[in-house]
Amino acid sequence: MEIDLNCDLGEGCEHDAEIMRLVTSANIACGFHAGDVFCASEALRVAHELGVVVGAHPGYPDREHFGRRERDVAPAAVIHMIVRQVNVLRNLAKPLGVPIRYLKPHGALYHQACRDDDIGRAVCLAAAFLGLPVVGLPRSCLETQARGRVPFVAEGFVDRRYRADGTLVPRSEPDALLTDPEEAARQAQALARDRGVRTLCVHGDHPDAVVFIRAVRAELLKDGVVLRPFV
Repeated sequence: MEIDLNCDLGEGCEHDAEIMRLVTSANIACGFHAGDVFCASEALRVAHELGVVVGAHPGYPDREHFGRRERDVAPAAVIHMIVRQVNVLRNLAKPLGVPIRYLKPHGALYHQACRDDDIGRAVCLAAAFLGLPVVGLPRSCLETQARGRVPFVAEGFVDRRYRADGTLVPRSEPDALLTDPEEAARQAQALARDRGVRTLCVHGDHPDAVVFIRAVRAELLKDGVVLRPFV
């Protein structure tokens, strides 16, 4: 089995460089929900040095809530917001010779796009304008809206619990996060086998992120999984 291991980086967390050595793709924040041009530039530099594939990670400009608070935003405004943010990241990446290879919305924008056809369509139209594949939950509104517009990459989450309908348990609910690497690795394999995910996300904003990601990676490799970028 081959799978990509991605992580949200460039958000101002202290372990980016260590995490970058453990993953195959980096979703680099565009500097609006978290981080800034210096965090993004450093993440881009390290990704380039290590040969890690880079994607853009735009989100609502809501630093107080880390881009995880949902908003009532017109689809046209979503398109404008995403295009603007991705172009900021592209301008930082160009001098380093780093191509932006895909688009993965962040936080609340991601979940709204996966649940709401209008927001999902807006994300896909922005991705199409930018010429980028889009990453999201399988069997979601985002996947439906991607058809005929942009390539869609199905994603699973290693460190989040799922509801029966395939959506994620909200962070506000108890026991929403997985903390046992062996359990996370089992979930990762089940997601790849049963839901056809091509990339697995581990979050980089937890203080124990490096230990957790290293352990999950080791479990996957022990079980014969080949870690490889999806693009």
